[in-house]
Amino acid sequence: MSERTTHTLEVPGAVLRYDVREPEEPGGDRPLFLFGSPMGASGFEQLAGHFGDRVVITYDPRGMERSTRTPGGELTAETHAEDYHQVIEAAGLGAVDAFGSSGGGMCALHWVVAHPRDVHTLVSHEPPLMTLLEDREMAIKVNADIVETYQRDGYGPAMAKFIQLVRRQSPLTADYLDQPAPDPAQLGLPTEDDGSRDDLLLGGNLAMPPFQPDAHALRGSSVRIVPAIGAEGEGSLARRGGEALAALLGVTPAVFPGDHGGFAANEWSPNNNPGAFAQKLRQVLA
Repeated sequence: MSERTTHTLEVPGAVLRYDVREPEEPGGDRPLFLFGSPMGASGFEQLAGHFGDRVVITYDPRGMERSTRTPGGELTAETHAEDYHQVIEAAGLGAVDAFGSSGGGMCALHWVVAHPRDVHTLVSHEPPLMTLLEDREMAIKVNADIVETYQRDGYGPAMAKFIQLVRRQSPLTADYLDQPAPDPAQLGLPTEDDGSRDDLLLGGNLAMPPFQPDAHALRGSSVRIVPAIGAEGEGSLARRGGEALAALLGVTPAVFPGDHGGFAANEWSPNNNPGAFAQKLRQVLA
């Protein structure tokens, strides 16, 4: 078992908590930073457990799990990217290999441009890069509708729309928003509005300005950038984002086992295999 220490880091507008796992028998590889957005450190427990031979860093994004953020503070991809830099700088371990999941993979594209010395290799796994998609205009409108639904009607109706969006396996059509809204109850979601508006996905990340990656800077970066997609979920928005990033960089995306969260087996995706996912990540980082 690796030894874990938890650290607290004050940054503008937030207090971040991050964990450093020290291996009992170091293998000589670079430290590995595992992160998502808005997913916190707990979502990477299974994956981290397969890297007991190297230092592993995980953290909770501002406002998620153990980390806090100032109410009303603006949240952007650039904000998250600066937090990654602050965590890696505070850890003091030198350049890391990084695996960014979903929103983490998206925000990391700004991180490696702003702070290239922090990272040797970045694996950007299914980043939801709406601005690169063929249906970008509709995707941005649908995203805004989910945020508006959350502010107006609360968690259940908004999350139902989000689930409907991420389950779709084809580009969005011009009449997508004309269809009836999904029933939260049929998805096991609350139908009553409890008045809270603190969900980091619906009220934070989805409300961020659409992120446009700097294609020129990424192509010329000293950081090795590996776009990655899941073997499952063909046609989904996040997978299409990973494919679009690969096209932007002129490379073929690495295909990882499982779905969008293939690094964790849970009640929603019991067939995911974190061990196989970790093996693929080792191959990509080698």
